Amino acid sequence: MKPLFTEPSVLQSRRSFLLNSGMGLGSAAFASLIPKVMGASAAGGLSPFGAHHAAKAKRVIFLFMAGAPSQIDLFDHKPDLHKLFKTPLPKSISQGQRVTAMTLGKEQLIVPSKFKFSQQGKSGVWMSELLPHLSTVADDLCLVHSFNTNSINHDPGKTAFCTGSEIPGKPSMGAWLSYGLGTMNKNLPDYVVMPSARWSGKVNVQALYSRLWGSGFLPSKHQGSAFQSSGDPVLFLSNPKGVDAKVRRRMLDALDEVNSKHFSEIGDPEIETTISQQEMAFRMQTSVPELTDISNEPKEVLDMYGPDVHKPGSYARNCLLARRMAERDVRFVQLFHRGWDHHTRLPENLTGQCQDVDRPTAALLKDLKMRGLLEDTLVVFAGEFGRTVYGQGNITPDNYGRDHHPRCFSGWLAGGGVKGGIHFGKTDDFSYNVIEDPVHVRDLHATMLHLLGVDHERLIFPFQGLDQRLTGVEKARVVKEIIS
Repeated sequence: MKPLFTEPSVLQSRRSFLLNSGMGLGSAAFASLIPKVMGASAAGGLSPFGAHHAAKAKRVIFLFMAGAPSQIDLFDHKPDLHKLFKTPLPKSISQGQRVTAMTLGKEQLIVPSKFKFSQQGKSGVWMSELLPHLSTVADDLCLVHSFNTNSINHDPGKTAFCTGSEIPGKPSMGAWLSYGLGTMNKNLPDYVVMPSARWSGKVNVQALYSRLWGSGFLPSKHQGSAFQSSGDPVLFLSNPKGVDAKVRRRMLDALDEVNSKHFSEIGDPEIETTISQQEMAFRMQTSVPELTDISNEPKEVLDMYGPDVHKPGSYARNCLLARRMAERDVRFVQLFHRGWDHHTRLPENLTGQCQDVDRPTAALLKDLKMRGLLEDTLVVFAGEFGRTVYGQGNITPDNYGRDHHPRCFSGWLAGGGVKGGIHFGKTDDFSYNVIEDPVHVRDLHATMLHLLGVDHERLIFPFQGLDQRLTGVEKARVVKEIIS
């Protein structure tokens, strides 16, 4: 199904083509479309689309645990596995499924979690002992145990989770939302990314690539803005020596005049993007320092996030900044916390990772809730895939690793119109296969868009002869069972 409107930049690209082709029809074609574009903008606020239906959420905070946390050790309680320590995984369970090169040809020996689980909250949600702070907000969590994906290696897994496709170069989730819904504020980006990594320990930390928050074939104004952990939060935000705000304003006015003349001549939409981004950068010279200055935060709030909140670039600091961005109506905030790739020494390294994220994540949910923001802020917590029930490395009851596993993994959602205090989806006794209510990554994307008021089948962009979508061409469903 076609969307009701086409974004103005697409129309300008066609105009540019007609002008450059020498047919002389560009101006007339564009003029005939102006009423449609203006009508679209009026109907959808700052966006040419606007919501397709009533939204339950206004914004998203996506907590991406890069490297893939072990669901068996954190969320997916399998109490009977201790009886099967170091016995082979039954072939009736593995079913000849694809494995990584690290497992190929090796015996798949079952390793139960060494960590204790208990039921938390009034809802009785099962949580690992590694998450004592998150357990205090268990009644706000919708734990999904039936996530699954096609990707078995990290880079395509992250790419699929962030862009809907394993093929690099597609627009990211936040870029799609910026394109489809527009901005809710004038002084900060629509889409902000903040990376962090485990504070200590020898752990495998893969690189992150800017294409994970890029705009792909969408206009570049929709790409994410990555905040830095030191120096200017955004590169080149400060004026150079000898240049004050008045001088910068005169420079931008001069540039705007030149760029506007250039745009009137060739109609390239990226020129308009440059103009708008330069103006945004000027406004951000005031708004970003105010955003990142936490000196006025009450002590009890800072204490809630834990001591790492005082370390710029830490996951704890980024969680606090995510709340401050939610207050200022940033549409999409994505935190990447790296270091979850535990092929060896999993108990030690997983404990460290949980020390990083447990307290700040719980604080973020509590902080949003105290301020009345959780009800219209969707918080999502997940990695690119899960971990195997069979072990790796020198396996002992207290020391083991786990391989990549895309067939089932756990994550959770909270706020933004999602039911709290529930388990959704089931895996088999080995946390190896989904046996009830599967949720593919594209289903998660469709559900997130639905909560934000967007029909994933109507949010499209024409590119390379196809109506491109975040959820792709395969069937995706909105998981209505978890929506309140």
